Amino acid sequence: QVQVVESGGGLVQAGGSLRLSCAASGSISSINVMGWYRQPPGKQRELVATITMRLRTNVADSVKGRFTISRDNAKNTVYLQMNSLKPEDTAVYYCNYKPFNDAPTEYWGQGTQVTVSS
Repeated sequence: QVQVVESGGGLVQAGGSLRLSCAASGSISSINVMGWYRQPPGKQRELVATITMRLRTNVADSVKGRFTISRDNAKNTVYLQMNSLKPEDTAVYYCNYKPFNDAPTEYWGQGTQVTVSS
């Protein structure tokens, strides 16, 4: 079992910045993939960014150049630095852990609200 706990989020004005953190604990795989997804109000959950243990990243076009995903493998922690935030970035942000890429089992955090005011 793996536990995933997010922190960060909150209310920020457009153009501002926020940093999300997510720590995984439990039976951690040495080839895990961690990432962030978000669910805007009334919409489906969507990919924001993922990062492998070898620091290979996959970033959604909608946030490229504004959001940066990084991780500290020693702490099993992934970060999402969000800059130049826009009102359309408003969503519940979820941390995701997979033991390996395309794993049938995955774990989710409880979600953290990010609200960007115009």
